[in-house]
Amino acid sequence: MPHVDAYNRPISYLRISVTDRCNLRCVYCMPPQGVPKRPHDEILRYEEIETVVRVAAEMGITKVRLTGGEPLVRPGVVELVRMLDRVNGIDDLAMTTNGILLGEYAGELAQAGLQRVNVSLDTLHPERFQRITRCGQWEDVLAGMKAAREAGLEPIKINTVVIRGMNDDETVDFARKTLKPGWHVRFIELMPIGNGMAIAGNWRDRVVTAREVREQIEAALGPLEPAKVGVGGGPARYYRLPDAKGTLGFITPISEHFCYRCNRLRLTADGQLRPCLLSDYEIDLRTPLRQGAGVARIKALILQGIERKPMRHHLDECEASEGRMMSEIGG
Repeated sequence: MPHVDAYNRPISYLRISVTDRCNLRCVYCMPPQGVPKRPHDEILRYEEIETVVRVAAEMGITKVRLTGGEPLVRPGVVELVRMLDRVNGIDDLAMTTNGILLGEYAGELAQAGLQRVNVSLDTLHPERFQRITRCGQWEDVLAGMKAAREAGLEPIKINTVVIRGMNDDETVDFARKTLKPGWHVRFIELMPIGNGMAIAGNWRDRVVTAREVREQIEAALGPLEPAKVGVGGGPARYYRLPDAKGTLGFITPISEHFCYRCNRLRLTADGQLRPCLLSDYEIDLRTPLRQGAGVARIKALILQGIERKPMRHHLDECEASEGRMMSEIGG
């Protein structure tokens, strides 16, 4: 059974950033020069990640998602997937990726035990893709999605951060993709983390709320119906256009926080356990791991993280996370 935090939320989900490096430079996530490179010794080794996951599984964690940065830029990540697939108690092993390298690795990831992928894609236009990401090819993402589908890494969810004046004119086009070819699209409100606050203008002026997106879609394509999803639903609320194969999800960290049902912890690439994405409070796991801490000590630190989970974030009170870029946290 998972441990329960101070607000009676069972904690069953661990998101792990395997690297803070990325092969893209999305304007709301990273500065053009990227983040300062951490020395290799500061990054958790795969064996250390496996140890944390094994201990967490003994505490009721059943779901693990690998993130970055971009997880596929770290050498040997397929072997990490294979290691985690062997951990007793983990019944859902997934990854969030920008898709650029997915075409190369999808088959190996599936064979190693990965079950699903979420792909970050903020535009359907190749030229705009280059402006938003500052590099990379839109066609590589589509090829990666195709390879993931052929490898059985489904359902593939498309994560789209909607930003006013940047891509908010594409919401209806994304929604049409749920009709044909049947994509599962999740619209995410812009969050003020790291470079999310550095995009042109006041970040609050760039937020497009889920309500706005839904109104745009319904005005163009008709009413949305509530939809049920299986594993991996996360904090999104899901809907479906009539007769659509795919779904539309709305993730609302700004307009309607979902903290009351948060079930997750986060492990940064340098071994810091974060009880909340939008709080800078962290617990160092790397140092105890390298000092030979036993299972009891690591369990105590994870339990400390669970106990320190705040009731909610305070973005509506203009309190934002300033300590790290989103790429360093893992989203």
